Amino acid sequence: MAVRKNKVSWKRDFQRNYQLYLLLLPAVLSMILFNYLPMYGIQIAFKDFKPIKGIWGSEWAGLKWFRRFWESYQCLDVISNTLILSIALLVCTFPIPILFALLVNQYKNGIFRKTLQTVSYAPHFISTVVMVGMILMFLSPSSGLYGSLAKVAGFEPRNVMGDSALFRPIYILSEIWQQTGWDSIIYIAALSAVDVDLYDAARVDGAGRLKRILHIDIPALRDTAVVILILRIGNIMSLGFEKTYLLQNNLNLGTSEIIATYVYKIGLTGTPQYSYSAAIGLLNSLVNLILLIAFNKISKRISGSGLW
Repeated sequence: MAVRKNKVSWKRDFQRNYQLYLLLLPAVLSMILFNYLPMYGIQIAFKDFKPIKGIWGSEWAGLKWFRRFWESYQCLDVISNTLILSIALLVCTFPIPILFALLVNQYKNGIFRKTLQTVSYAPHFISTVVMVGMILMFLSPSSGLYGSLAKVAGFEPRNVMGDSALFRPIYILSEIWQQTGWDSIIYIAALSAVDVDLYDAARVDGAGRLKRILHIDIPALRDTAVVILILRIGNIMSLGFEKTYLLQNNLNLGTSEIIATYVYKIGLTGTPQYSYSAAIGLLNSLVNLILLIAFNKISKRISGSGLW
């Protein structure tokens, strides 16, 4: 009886809001076509895939390619490089948009606030290729801004991009500059939903600006921040491929070789190893999934909020 009732209520809801379902349809189709249908190819991670034989015609290999990755000399280096850069990026870039949103929220001057937001959003729209080109030009020891300033200061400029120890700081600082404004949008939106009466009541009670931030603004951002943190942790092994690969060179390969670039090189360059690269990619996705589920459960127990 309950099933029948649910069917009727669903049909009635569809008839009332069919326009909304039609608007949702392109996004659903896109998700199915580009996210779910390609999962059919995951099975090549368990096969000795030969393009001429196709997926079904290729011989079954079991866990051969997973074992090969775990036994390879590059396994620990690639995983550690990915984890170190991802965790450092999370620690450095997650709180800054929150602090920036709290700062913007303190300005009531419409013109200055809009200008500040516009200037902070602009770097996000610079393409990765252009961004990396700017970094390489600025840090060039021969003709870049860094090299020119170093020569004026009287010391010989070093090849910054050739120093593996400086790869991570350069990557993180460029990411902060490019994404802080854009990532702060959702926090600014959450702060704009705070009831103005709360601020008025706090002022009447004698609360200063710092206390209003601590007791009104930060609690208002808590649930939003938790959800974004869970999503970030769920993608901690999936660093952006483009910027890493473009900043990478033979001199900084010791810290810049991450899972994404390694999979690209073994899967698409030289003699492609499709099954091997698929196995590494699948293993990487499983780690992300486990982290996402685990941290969501931890968050639900500690703060009571999560993705589900």
